[in-house]
Amino acid sequence: MEERTNQELIQELNRLTKAQARIKRRTTFLLSIIAMLVLITGTLAWFTLSNFASVHDMTLKISTAPELYLDIENRGTDVTLWKKTLTNDMVNTYLASVNAPRIDQQLLDPVTSSDGITFRSQSGQTRQANDNTYLEFKVWFIATKEMWVHLSGQNVLVNNESATTQVTTTESGLKADIVRALRVSCEDAGKAAIYEPNKGGAVAGQNTFDVGQTFSNDTRLFHLDQLTPKQVTFRIWAEGEDPECDNDVQSAQVTVEMLFGGTGEDNTSAE
Repeated sequence: MEERTNQELIQELNRLTKAQARIKRRTTFLLSIIAMLVLITGTLAWFTLSNFASVHDMTLKISTAPELYLDIENRGTDVTLWKKTLTNDMVNTYLASVNAPRIDQQLLDPVTSSDGITFRSQSGQTRQANDNTYLEFKVWFIATKEMWVHLSGQNVLVNNESATTQVTTTESGLKADIVRALRVSCEDAGKAAIYEPNKGGAVAGQNTFDVGQTFSNDTRLFHLDQLTPKQVTFRIWAEGEDPECDNDVQSAQVTVEMLFGGTGEDNTSAE
C-alpha cells in the first residue's frame, strides 16, 4: 500500500512537471505573439502616417509691410518694379522654371526636419522638394532701408487688402488640426528660421517660433542692406512628428498667409 502510494506520488509529480512545461511553452508562445502584435501595430501606424496626402488645395498669400518689397525675379534697385504681394501665379511661375508641379497639384505627405533645410520620411529616407513631399520656392526681397526681416502677426492693409501671418483652414472637427501640423522655414546663407503656427511642444529637435504683435531676435528671418536684393528659400511642410499630423487631417485644405515686416537692431523700427 505504501509502495503504491509512493509510485502515485511520483506519477503525480511527473504530471505536474509536464504541466508546468506546457504552461511555460504556452506562456512563451503568447508573449511572442504579443510582441509580434506590438511590432506590427507600430509598423502599421508609421505606414499609415507616411503614405497619405496631408494637405491639398493649398493657397499662399504673401505680403510685405512698408519699405519692403518682393518678387520671384531680381528686379534690380528700382523699387517701383517690385511687388508688395506675391500671388500663387507668381509662385507657380517659379515652380515651372524648376520643372515642379503647380501649387494646386502638390500634395504634402508628412516629412520631418530638424533644421528646415533637409527632410526625411519617417522611415529615414531623404526626401526631395516638390515631389508630394514639401513645397519649396525662392523669393527675392529688397528694402529701402537696412533692416531685419520678420514674419508679422499684425493685421495691416497691403494694396487695400487685409494682410497678416497665419495658417487657416475651412475644415471642421479633427481635420482642422492641420493648422497645427504645418511648418514654414525661411533659409538664408545655409541657416533657416522655422515658423510653427499655433506653436506646441518641440518635436524633431526643432527650434521654432510663432508670430505675435512684437518682434525679437528669435523671430528674425534674414538681414537686408539698403537697396540690395537678396534671394531666400521658403519651404512649407506637414511635420510628421507633430502630434496633430495623423490620419484625421488627411486631404485637408489649408491657407498659408505670410506678412513680412522690417525692424532695426532694436527689433522695433527699421531705421
